[in-house]
Amino acid sequence: MDIYHFLEENDIPYQRADHPPVYTYQEAEDRVSPLPGAHTKNLFLRDGKGRRHFLIVVEGAMQVDLKALRVMLAADKLGMASPERLKKHLGVEPGAVTLLGLINDSAQAVELVFDRAVWAADAIQCHPLVNTSTLVLARADVEQFLQCTGHEWQVVEVPTRG
Repeated sequence: MDIYHFLEENDIPYQRADHPPVYTYQEAEDRVSPLPGAHTKNLFLRDGKGRRHFLIVVEGAMQVDLKALRVMLAADKLGMASPERLKKHLGVEPGAVTLLGLINDSAQAVELVFDRAVWAADAIQCHPLVNTSTLVLARADVEQFLQCTGHEWQVVEVPTRG
């Protein structure tokens, strides 16, 4: 599905910045001009049996404690999901993981979790299904996007390492 068409069709405004491909938070810091809103990192995780899938949205520099997060989410182990699972559920490639990928999760199989600090921001930065652009959406517009896709979300204090 075309993300720009979806956003326009649902009256969801955004600010767009195009840039060279970025695969990590640090590359984005180095290559993308400063933008408003929370600069995020998105982790696409699966539980030990591959039955539950999670999209965890945290501030870019955060180091997530997966063992503590597993307990918080009542999951039996947590690990990075494979590129195949990422493509199947969010329709994106590694390096382009984004909450906007939920547009492709029509089965609503992905559980969305925001870190409290990200959710507290006035706006959130996210990729438009590719890692060569960044969009900035006001938090209220993120909520509207999620309502349009039928996704619920949790806001928690994501545990950090060390």
